[in-house]
Amino acid sequence: MAIAEEAGAVPMGAAAAGAVEDELRPPAHVKFFYSVGQTVESGYLAVNGFIFFYYTAVLGLSGSLVGLAVAISMCVDAALDPIIGSWSDSVRSKYGRRLPVMLIGAPMTMISMGLLLAPPATLSPFLLFVWLTVMKGAFRAFASVYNIPYFALGGEMTGDYNERSKIVAYRLLGGIVATVAITVLAFTFFFPGKGGLQRPEPYPQFGWAMGALVFACAMIAIVGVWRYAKALPQPQARPAPMTRRLLPEMVEVFRNPSFRILFLSMLVFASAAGAHNALNFHNYVFVWKLQPEMIQFMTYSALAGLTVGVPVAAALLRAFEKKTVVAMGFSLLVAGWVVLPVVRATGLYAPAGLDALPALIATQLVVGLGLGLAYIAYPSMMADAAEEHELLFGARREGLYFSGLGFAGKAAAGVGTMVGGFAIDLLRFPKSAGRSPDAVVDESILQGLVIAWGPFSAGLVVIGALIFAPYGISRARHSEIMTALRRRRVQEAAAT
Repeated sequence: MAIAEEAGAVPMGAAAAGAVEDELRPPAHVKFFYSVGQTVESGYLAVNGFIFFYYTAVLGLSGSLVGLAVAISMCVDAALDPIIGSWSDSVRSKYGRRLPVMLIGAPMTMISMGLLLAPPATLSPFLLFVWLTVMKGAFRAFASVYNIPYFALGGEMTGDYNERSKIVAYRLLGGIVATVAITVLAFTFFFPGKGGLQRPEPYPQFGWAMGALVFACAMIAIVGVWRYAKALPQPQARPAPMTRRLLPEMVEVFRNPSFRILFLSMLVFASAAGAHNALNFHNYVFVWKLQPEMIQFMTYSALAGLTVGVPVAAALLRAFEKKTVVAMGFSLLVAGWVVLPVVRATGLYAPAGLDALPALIATQLVVGLGLGLAYIAYPSMMADAAEEHELLFGARREGLYFSGLGFAGKAAAGVGTMVGGFAIDLLRFPKSAGRSPDAVVDESILQGLVIAWGPFSAGLVVIGALIFAPYGISRARHSEIMTALRRRRVQEAAAT
């Protein structure tokens, strides 16, 4: 079952399957098709940016209720992540252990995405809250059924320290392309012109169209990687029932200090991103007074920074440790979230409309670059930690490791969105402003919005960076881990 024969990768040699994962090099076409699958997560994130604004400013639901609904749905979904991760770890099939699970998640993500942005028009505020809670939870949960095995598949395609970062870079570039495509479609065909985001009619069509796009890209990725994925190592023995194995597996995972550091730092970092992203459209529309056709340039600027961050991260990762590159990314993110919001809140610089674009674009470039550095190094470090786990405990747990990363990100993002919702209500943001393109909002409220959007979120990033500081898997440590694993796998192969 040599992967070289199945997909053109580097030969496995004489060792049994699973003995030399670190020697695998997926060919370029496999990495390309794998990157297309990132559209599911990028599509979720792109559509998610509209949800908070749609339900608060357009449909008039209380910011606290919207934040609470998102937090509940994402925490429930986060609790499901370990189950999904353990499930994908234990699957045995002729298509590999990841693809069967992904095939279930893809169509259900499309359906739940469409329903989320198409609530019945006659719902009371309470029933609208229930609809948002249930549909947001379903949307995120089914996206996770696809994404958790998808991310784990990327981690197990190779065990090479540098090749793993290249796979993440391919995935990140695929996400950039997907986000650009969704943004262009959104602001060109669904929300063009003055007040475009404040009209309720386009949202259902937008949701169903994006759901179809996500489903198509998910299937393209599955078909493109299946020959390579099906030849990767699978569980040799039938696993114990999940009711008996899940809790011990989770306890085992948390015994690894590297996992705990990555998990907790992501928990805080995602809370910061959740609070910031929840307030994006409120700041763009009311603080900076951007028209919809201008708002899309914020996305393009951040993605341009991400795109630049890919080769920059590759060069930095060759010269520095992954930990150092993440610290650089955090520093850029804090700078981007502090400088411009502070000068706007103090009144030193308060441009609006076209006059605000240059400063906002420059800020988003810096933020995108910082995110690019962190987004490439972080998943790669989680895969390194999963290999450390195999050395320490003798079992492969990539699914649980990446579900843990997803759990932290989603639970914290839900909490961050809830914080954003509370901020809207605490600032007494006028609900009527969301439905009027010419609404005027008091300056004191705008100052509070921009502080919550920038410096508050940046403070959480600093806390996350302090938690991350003790992470200890260096290039040298990873080499020691892989050498020990190779020796063990060869011995196990010889014994059988």
